Amino acid sequence: MEWQPDEQGLQQVLQLLKDSQSPNTVTQRAVQQKLEQLNQFPDFNNYLIFVLTRLKSEDEPTRSLSGLILKNNVKAHYQNFPPAVADFIKQECLNNIGDPSPLIRATIGILITTIASKGELQTWPELLPQLCNLLNSEDYNTCEGSFGALQKICEDSSELLDSDALNRPLNIMIPKFLQFFKHCSPKIRSHAIACVNQFIIGRAQALMDNIDTFIESLFALAADEDSEVRKNVCRALVMLLEVRIDRLIPHMHSIIQYMLQRTQDPDENVALEACEFWLTLAEQPICKEMLSGHLVQLIPILVNGMKYSEIDIILLKGDVEEDEAVPDSDQDIKPRFHKSRTVTLQHEGGEGEEGEDIEEDDDDDDDTLSDWNLRKCSAAALDVLANVFRDELLPHLLPLLKGLLFHPDWVIKESGILVLGAIAEGCMQGMVPYLPELIPHLIQCLCDKKALVRSIACWTLSRYAHWVVSQPPDSYLKPLMTELLKRILDGNKRVQEAACSAFATLEEEACTELVPYLSFILDTLVFAFGKYQHKNLLILYDAIGTLADSVGHHLNQPEYIQKLMPPLIAKWNELKDEDKDLFPLLECLSSVATALQSGFLPYCEPVYQRCVTLVQKTLAQAMMYNQHPDQYEAPDKDFMIVALDLLSGLAEGLGGNVEQLVARSNIMTLLFQCMQDTMPEVRQSSFALLGDLTKACFLHVKPCIAEFMPILGLNLNPEFISVCNNATWAIGEISMQMGEKSYMCNIITITIGRLGYVCPQEVAPQLQHFIRPWCTSLRNIRDNEEKDSAFRGICVMIGVNPAGVVQDFIFFCDAVASWVNPKDDLREMFYKILHGFKDQVGEENWQQFSEQFPPLLKERLSACYGV
Repeated sequence: MEWQPDEQGLQQVLQLLKDSQSPNTVTQRAVQQKLEQLNQFPDFNNYLIFVLTRLKSEDEPTRSLSGLILKNNVKAHYQNFPPAVADFIKQECLNNIGDPSPLIRATIGILITTIASKGELQTWPELLPQLCNLLNSEDYNTCEGSFGALQKICEDSSELLDSDALNRPLNIMIPKFLQFFKHCSPKIRSHAIACVNQFIIGRAQALMDNIDTFIESLFALAADEDSEVRKNVCRALVMLLEVRIDRLIPHMHSIIQYMLQRTQDPDENVALEACEFWLTLAEQPICKEMLSGHLVQLIPILVNGMKYSEIDIILLKGDVEEDEAVPDSDQDIKPRFHKSRTVTLQHEGGEGEEGEDIEEDDDDDDDTLSDWNLRKCSAAALDVLANVFRDELLPHLLPLLKGLLFHPDWVIKESGILVLGAIAEGCMQGMVPYLPELIPHLIQCLCDKKALVRSIACWTLSRYAHWVVSQPPDSYLKPLMTELLKRILDGNKRVQEAACSAFATLEEEACTELVPYLSFILDTLVFAFGKYQHKNLLILYDAIGTLADSVGHHLNQPEYIQKLMPPLIAKWNELKDEDKDLFPLLECLSSVATALQSGFLPYCEPVYQRCVTLVQKTLAQAMMYNQHPDQYEAPDKDFMIVALDLLSGLAEGLGGNVEQLVARSNIMTLLFQCMQDTMPEVRQSSFALLGDLTKACFLHVKPCIAEFMPILGLNLNPEFISVCNNATWAIGEISMQMGEKSYMCNIITITIGRLGYVCPQEVAPQLQHFIRPWCTSLRNIRDNEEKDSAFRGICVMIGVNPAGVVQDFIFFCDAVASWVNPKDDLREMFYKILHGFKDQVGEENWQQFSEQFPPLLKERLSACYGV
């Protein structure tokens, strides 16, 4: 007997669905409670599917809502559905996939996919064959509905469909989909391409076997009148460029011609997909040879795509010039993530080249728009192509630029300034002759009456900051800095933000060149504190932190401290312990404390105490959550990470002065817990702090070493490279303080050597941090297997990073000489390194260097290794 609803029950469910569309929150809450009660009855789900598929008299939104509530139930409780209920739902879905209403078809498609994604593809063997069969239906709705469901399944389960678990259904599905590329309905053609597209990046075997048919079919659809079809064709070609460029190369000339057309498609979504092609092609080795002949057409198209569209300008409120008094809404503020302290960066002063690419930088300029649009994609493409073609790009660009940069229409002028910024990295050499004329023009644009012109000028100038700083300061640095500081106090929030970010870049480039202007800079930044709304305040902290990093101890002057610290401490007191705005403020204070050194002493006590409290609170909350996950929320461990990093900044800045603060707190106990946290970033920051405390006040670290060392040893795991780096560095610092006496240090030192042997690429960059204590530790161990494996690791690491050993080479020589009888191949390794070093520095320098050796060491090396 087929299931039938009880009339009264059906009316109840319908009433519930009607109520749930009410805007009244009280009604909404009652609906939620009622839903939870009804979920206790297994056949409630039968009613929901019945309303969706059978009650054609009801309005579509109510039927669709019934399906969506059922989908949520499937997500949450499917494993508890009785088999009869599950079977009824599945059958109803398949029988009604061709409902006349597109909304109902789509809802059924979502429901099918949700059931399939609950691991049901294996236990619902008739699903795929039936859907594929229904594609042949004469009825358009059935064909379209089945394709909609199949597309969702392909999106959700692409890997599973190409696996043995299901006997590789793709072998049948891919050829089937390809047949529909010629279907008379554009919607069906579009579904068919979208389905196949899901399998390109994963290089599914069934697709690779049909790759030529696929490419031919795409070419046949190239000029399709339907924009959705054109978009999917472009997307397919972009992905094929990544995984099967070999198959595209023979047709590359015509593909490029096609993409040039599509990048100008009247439908912006098509143009955006096509524009991705240039970004992807730029990453391919053959880019230069393939594109050289087409630059003359491509460059003007990309430049044209970099103009704001009318919609952009409306969304960006391009006509609003002054909005500084309008409070920010919460959704304006993107979540920001704290980058844990990595000792290399901190102690080498060098940071990776991240953040240099235009996709991130250009975010400064349009971040309230949808994240990715034609303007950004065109700018990113021009940026990467500038890096491929370098100055060869300029003959195609310069004639255009002149017309853009001085254009009376602000929208065109603005796009010209963006172009200039986009090529800054790749075409810097070729641009140098024009910069003496262009930079003053851009500085003038900082005063433009349009806010969007002022903000893009900030960004573009930041891309040329390196050149500005290389010139005499009065020529460009001083006027640029003066104008940028005025823009930091602009009446427009977007300009404030762009100016603050640009100024931070300028600070990084100029470093101590800024020292003469510090008073003036601080006046501006401090004034901005009183002026900024929420979002820009966070960027202001960053600009102040970067200033401190860039000028270092030059900030430690009473008048500067007087200006800077009161507003920072006022914010610090204003913010609650659970306010995420503490992150950027703590990061900023960490840089300030490191720079001010003893100048930070008057402020250190409350800052130190609060950091310890934040760590303690987070640990306590984590413990409660672990014991009773149902009653307590998981803590946000970023609070603890940022606090540990600020404590590191204090230890580094205050040095020995941090000793009495440590003495009066339980930080060592807390550190012991943090070092064992499950989250790698927490361990990373705690090892950085351990190293800094070891340098600043070893007497408090010393009693804990026996407990700490085994934990450090366990973290010498290259899977978490930053954690491993910081643990290695901390061990090095501890070993330096302990001298060679420690048995524990020997064990760890041997572990570092072995680790370097297994994964030298990961550990070698750290060499200079631990080579000296490593050598002094191991010279005292007698020859044995462990010492052998550790030394092999060091030799391999020296091969990867010879510079890491140069400063301490005498310690390495001494450690080599400690061997009485190394194995032949190890002796050979020592020989190569010693002679390599000698050849590198030359005979005369080697003589001077070896003069420092104690007589015994000199004799030993000469006798054993002939140096």
